[in-house]
Amino acid sequence: MRPNRGNEGQLFGQRLREVRLARRFTQGDLAERCGTSIAAISHMERGAKVPTLTTLVRLADALDTKPARNIAHEVSNRLSQKRI
Repeated sequence: MRPNRGNEGQLFGQRLREVRLARRFTQGDLAERCGTSIAAISHMERGAKVPTLTTLVRLADALDTKPARNIAHEVSNRLSQKRI
Protein backbone atom coordinates (compact mmCIF):
# COMPACT_ATOMS: atom_id res chain seq x y z
CA MET A 1 0.00 0.00 0.00
CA ARG A 2 1.03 3.56 -0.57
CA PRO A 3 0.40 6.63 1.60
CA ASN A 4 -2.57 8.67 0.46
CA ARG A 5 -1.59 12.02 -0.97
CA GLY A 6 -5.00 13.24 -2.08
CA ASN A 7 -8.74 13.09 -1.65
CA GLU A 8 -9.00 9.97 -3.81
CA GLY A 9 -7.91 7.72 -0.95
CA GLN A 10 -10.67 8.97 1.32
CA LEU A 11 -13.28 8.56 -1.40
CA PHE A 12 -12.00 5.09 -2.20
CA GLY A 13 -12.09 4.19 1.49
CA GLN A 14 -15.67 5.36 1.87
CA ARG A 15 -16.76 3.29 -1.10
CA LEU A 16 -14.80 0.27 0.05
CA ARG A 17 -16.54 0.44 3.43
CA GLU A 18 -19.97 0.83 1.79
CA VAL A 19 -19.44 -2.22 -0.41
CA ARG A 20 -17.99 -4.27 2.47
CA LEU A 21 -20.95 -3.48 4.70
CA ALA A 22 -23.42 -4.16 1.90
CA ARG A 23 -21.89 -7.65 1.69
CA ARG A 24 -22.17 -7.91 5.49
CA PHE A 25 -18.46 -8.53 5.88
CA THR A 26 -16.42 -7.46 8.86
CA GLN A 27 -13.00 -5.99 8.23
CA GLY A 28 -11.64 -9.34 9.38
CA ASP A 29 -13.79 -11.22 6.87
CA LEU A 30 -12.56 -9.03 4.04
CA ALA A 31 -8.94 -9.19 5.16
CA GLU A 32 -9.06 -12.98 5.26
CA ARG A 33 -10.73 -13.22 1.86
CA CYS A 34 -8.15 -11.02 0.14
CA GLY A 35 -5.07 -12.13 2.03
CA THR A 36 -4.27 -8.95 3.88
CA SER A 37 -4.51 -7.70 7.46
CA ILE A 38 -7.37 -6.06 9.31
CA ALA A 39 -5.07 -3.08 9.85
CA ALA A 40 -4.59 -2.74 6.09
CA ILE A 41 -8.36 -2.76 5.50
CA SER A 42 -8.78 -0.17 8.25
CA HIS A 43 -6.09 2.07 6.74
CA MET A 44 -7.72 1.87 3.31
CA GLU A 45 -11.21 2.58 4.65
CA ARG A 46 -9.95 5.65 6.52
CA GLY A 47 -8.14 6.85 3.43
CA ALA A 48 -4.76 6.74 5.13
CA LYS A 49 -3.41 4.30 2.51
CA VAL A 50 -4.39 3.46 -1.03
CA PRO A 51 -4.15 -0.09 -2.36
CA THR A 52 -1.80 -1.27 -5.06
CA LEU A 53 -3.38 -2.58 -8.23
CA THR A 54 -2.83 -6.15 -7.02
CA THR A 55 -4.61 -5.41 -3.75
CA LEU A 56 -7.42 -3.65 -5.60
CA VAL A 57 -8.00 -6.76 -7.70
CA ARG A 58 -7.96 -8.96 -4.59
CA LEU A 59 -10.46 -6.66 -2.87
CA ALA A 60 -12.74 -6.78 -5.89
CA ASP A 61 -12.54 -10.57 -6.01
CA ALA A 62 -13.24 -10.83 -2.29
CA LEU A 63 -16.23 -8.50 -2.63
CA ASP A 64 -17.43 -10.26 -5.80
CA THR A 65 -17.33 -7.07 -7.82
CA LYS A 66 -15.34 -5.45 -10.60
CA PRO A 67 -12.80 -2.87 -9.45
CA ALA A 68 -13.46 -0.24 -12.10
CA ARG A 69 -17.20 -0.69 -12.06
CA ASN A 70 -18.07 -0.45 -8.38
CA ILE A 71 -15.15 1.23 -6.69
CA ALA A 72 -12.93 3.24 -9.01
CA HIS A 73 -15.90 4.51 -11.05
CA GLU A 74 -17.65 5.75 -7.92
CA VAL A 75 -14.51 7.56 -6.78
CA SER A 76 -14.27 9.24 -10.18
CA ASN A 77 -17.91 10.33 -9.99
CA ARG A 78 -17.50 11.77 -6.51
CA LEU A 79 -14.35 13.66 -7.52
CA SER A 80 -16.13 15.11 -10.55
CA GLN A 81 -18.99 16.32 -8.37
CA LYS A 82 -16.62 18.04 -5.95
CA ARG A 83 -14.79 19.87 -8.75
CA ILE A 84 -17.96 21.45 -10.14
